[in-house]
Amino acid sequence: MTPNGVAQFMDFQQEMNAKEKFPHENHGNAQHYGIARESWRIFGIMAEFVEAIERLNAVRPAVSIFGSARIAPDHPYYALTEKIARLLSDAGFAVISGGGPGIMEAANKGAYFGKSPSVGLNIQLPLEQQCNAYQDISQTFRHFFARKFMFVKCASAYVVMPGGFGTLDELLEAMTLVQTRKSQQIPIILVHGPFWRGLLDWFRDRLVSEQMINPEDLDLIQVIDKPEAVVDAIFKHYEARPFSPLHTEHEIMLNL
Repeated sequence: MTPNGVAQFMDFQQEMNAKEKFPHENHGNAQHYGIARESWRIFGIMAEFVEAIERLNAVRPAVSIFGSARIAPDHPYYALTEKIARLLSDAGFAVISGGGPGIMEAANKGAYFGKSPSVGLNIQLPLEQQCNAYQDISQTFRHFFARKFMFVKCASAYVVMPGGFGTLDELLEAMTLVQTRKSQQIPIILVHGPFWRGLLDWFRDRLVSEQMINPEDLDLIQVIDKPEAVVDAIFKHYEARPFSPLHTEHEIMLNL
């Protein structure tokens, strides 16, 4: 889809949003309007996917870093994330974050001052997320699912810092996709063991013991505390294979 096509879809979506905001105005048949609005929204979603894929497809190899937006710059988690991102960037990995404050800012900041690109996948929210200033490439999304798709599609590894519901969502989705072989096998690294210990104990005590998952499913994740060890673990995973998806993995991810 051309940039003009994307712009046309976005203009139409803005028009539809305006009509929704002022429903008392006469916009013709309400039922027809509702169907048309939903149909055209699909094209807007398609445009968002196309624009993101065309812009970010060459950003490889890359590591997606997740964590809380509520972490202040003087928090130890911020410094830890910044150090990991800087080491990854200097090692040749683009670093992808959610583009916002907290851990996301620390990840972008570390990469921004390194040798490889710092990428922010920003999201439009009702309470608008403030984009951080440390992004070489900034891509904004309206829909969470399009944004989450790009985190998975571009990543050669996941590094998961302490965080809340959004971080857990990304972690569990990555584990599910790898477990079900809907994405390539990539390192999923949890950083700062004391934060994750309770969750991992619950995985073992409840999910494994009640046979909700297999014991070997926990091998999908690693817990690492040292920044240098995070980088080493990613390189070790790719010692015998390329960073880019293999042909069979690429075919699988087309149906992600």
